[in-house]
Amino acid sequence: VQLQASGGGLVQAGGSLRLSCVASGNIIRDNAMGWYRQAPGKERELVASQTYGGITNHVDSVKGRFTISRDNAKNTVYLQMNSLKPEDTAVYYCRYWTFATAPQYTTWGQGTQVTVSS
Repeated sequence: VQLQASGGGLVQAGGSLRLSCVASGNIIRDNAMGWYRQAPGKERELVASQTYGGITNHVDSVKGRFTISRDNAKNTVYLQMNSLKPEDTAVYYCRYWTFATAPQYTTWGQGTQVTVSS
């Protein structure tokens, strides 16, 4: 599976961005897709995830501001980011992983830079 992320950019605090990640290849239904981010000098952290069946998870720091969604017909996951803060500045990565395979399969997109100015 290959992932192509897009939608990053520079935005002022309080603004919005929408990230997109398109998956291609041998996609199976028992999967989840998610967004992670990595700020300079920090570890990569989960932002939000969604299973193929629609179960979502958002970390506390983005709840009420970010929303993950999927279009399974298009094999695409989105991250709508509102009320952006300077601390949201990071490289954002999408990830695809499976549940039903052994070993678990996972792959990452190339990352897209999000910069929020104060």
